[in-house]
Amino acid sequence: MSKTLQLAKQLIQQKSLTPEDAGCQKIISDRLSDVGFSFENLKFSDVDNLWAIKGTDSPVFVFAGHTDVVPVGDLNSWKVDPFAAEIHNDNLYGRGAADMKGSLAAMVTATEKFVADYPNHKGSIGFLITSDEEGPAVNGTAKVCEYLNSKNQPVDFCLVGEPSSTEKLGDVIKNGRRGSLNGRLVINGKQGHIAYPHLAKNPIHIASETINQLVKENWDQGNDYFPATSFQISNINSGTGATNVIPNSIEILFNFRYSTVTTHEELINRVEEIISNNNLDYQIEWNHSGYPFLTKKGQLVSACSNAIQKIKKYKPTLSTSGGTSDGRFIAPMLNSEVVELGPINSTIHKIDEHVSVDDLDRLSEIYYEILVELLA
Repeated sequence: MSKTLQLAKQLIQQKSLTPEDAGCQKIISDRLSDVGFSFENLKFSDVDNLWAIKGTDSPVFVFAGHTDVVPVGDLNSWKVDPFAAEIHNDNLYGRGAADMKGSLAAMVTATEKFVADYPNHKGSIGFLITSDEEGPAVNGTAKVCEYLNSKNQPVDFCLVGEPSSTEKLGDVIKNGRRGSLNGRLVINGKQGHIAYPHLAKNPIHIASETINQLVKENWDQGNDYFPATSFQISNINSGTGATNVIPNSIEILFNFRYSTVTTHEELINRVEEIISNNNLDYQIEWNHSGYPFLTKKGQLVSACSNAIQKIKKYKPTLSTSGGTSDGRFIAPMLNSEVVELGPINSTIHKIDEHVSVDDLDRLSEIYYEILVELLA
């Protein structure tokens, strides 16, 4: 059993449901201390965070990830204990195997090998680990970034171990992510008896034109790296539950996934302009949950691509698709080049989450080669 597999199994066996770390960060910090890292345990509210670093020079390369996992769902639907870390048919099963305790194990073992092979390496290596990526993400990576800025700690390159691969290990590198903007719109009408519509004002009816305009609006065309900004309604609520009552209001929840072409302030202004032009009685609340970021082709992207080609013998694709990650904090707050590179994502958050044992070992080799290219 390889060192990477052993460590991945040990981490999976810790029941670290968000925001619990359950001792995972101590396991990691103990390993890193043995190869010359200093570390700080940074606890904000109920969230454990770890900052570890070896070296004081530039460039600073940081591995970033999270020890927390999502709930297992229906335990009876799993064919294995989700926290037993069992191996079946050359796959390691367990909650967090792919997202992202497997990546954390590969990061640690790659670093151990690199430090042993290159004891006088240039630059610095850091680890930024949180237990609040799968949860609200308020007291995790964002707070650590604030802390690092207060200490004037630079981060030049950051690799987030999110499961970026789609069909085979390393086939996709995420070199950016779209921003995320959430809205809650309430349009007011006037409640009344459905048989006397002239005495009421149906908010569902009067909202329909506004909804149609928002759905059909061309927010932008995207660019070479990002698709066009997407507007999606996630929920509509109205009514009293009775069939003979015109409701008093309608609530509409929606989300923008937006590119670097448009800012979230511009989206807010355009939405409110459309609503106001329809002379509606409304209230709207906004929650901006992530800025877009983009790492163009440069040292970090090249190092990742070259490492994958060396280990896996094929060239990866660059992508900015998918949801959000903690890269949305690291890139803008630390002014860093950020990529996401990790295992195949087909089973993440699912029943019987698993990762190939061979992929874990190859991932450690890829991370090692990235360190060699950037810091050897």
